[in-house]
Amino acid sequence: MAHILITGATGNVGLAVIRFLYNHASPPNVVAGVRDVAQAAAVFHAYPNLGLVRFDFENPATFEQALTGVDRLFLLRPPHISDTERYFRPLLQHIKASGMQEIVFLSVQGAEKSKVIPHHKIEDLIVALGFDYIFLRPSYFMQNLTTTLAADIQHKRAIFLPAGQAKFNWIDVENIGEIAAHVLTQFEPYKNQAFELTGYENENFDTVTALINQAIEVPIVYHHISPWRFFWLKKQAGMPTGMILIMFLLHFLPRFQKEPTISRFYEQITGQQPTTLHTFIQREKDQFGGHEAHKKQKDGG
Repeated sequence: MAHILITGATGNVGLAVIRFLYNHASPPNVVAGVRDVAQAAAVFHAYPNLGLVRFDFENPATFEQALTGVDRLFLLRPPHISDTERYFRPLLQHIKASGMQEIVFLSVQGAEKSKVIPHHKIEDLIVALGFDYIFLRPSYFMQNLTTTLAADIQHKRAIFLPAGQAKFNWIDVENIGEIAAHVLTQFEPYKNQAFELTGYENENFDTVTALINQAIEVPIVYHHISPWRFFWLKKQAGMPTGMILIMFLLHFLPRFQKEPTISRFYEQITGQQPTTLHTFIQREKDQFGGHEAHKKQKDGG
């Protein structure tokens, strides 16, 4: 049975992958790579058999212990890391030297066509170093609404992006975690292939904002802003420059690209349709905030 290391284990995707691995009929041996083992122990208290090991993309001293005995790796790119040569080449070279051969990499839809994004460069490195791989290329995460965009939604009742009327394909991280767990446990049939993971809805932020407003009491507004204003707002909020640039590419480039293609891969594997935006928004509506403001309005505050 494969011994699997999950990087980014305490993030949205990592948590979903681990949960689906443990729901598997024959759970594999799984180790979560985390920066703080003590904190992670509290996060994963429901998984007493889960191994925990210190792993930090920015600290090569953590690589050797984390990779010991590992047969297969779930690899993702932390949002704040954009310098692939500085961080990913040494890591992948170390992995190769350790003898591990199999990588499932969480890439992004369109990575094969967009040479400027880090995911494209990481895919190229994995292939060039001779790994057996599976590239999962998901579309735009629904959970961006409850994570990277959450502060503005909750406190400013707005979404500020340079996305214009570009349409994004929306996918639930739960669907990604389910597929990642499947290919991690059934690696051979999917080896050395790339798979797009999408929902069935291509929608712009005006439409998604309207859908959110149908589910909450205090409405939000979508503001299409210039790239310069976007950079300035995020810099003022303390976001690292590298992450700002990634967010810019993620939201600005689709304005000049074709509408995203829709993949049926999730349904082919699970026999179910992917999560709809309506279902996600209803499930997560408390995350969009506004309840306190609404209460003050009703109380006359």
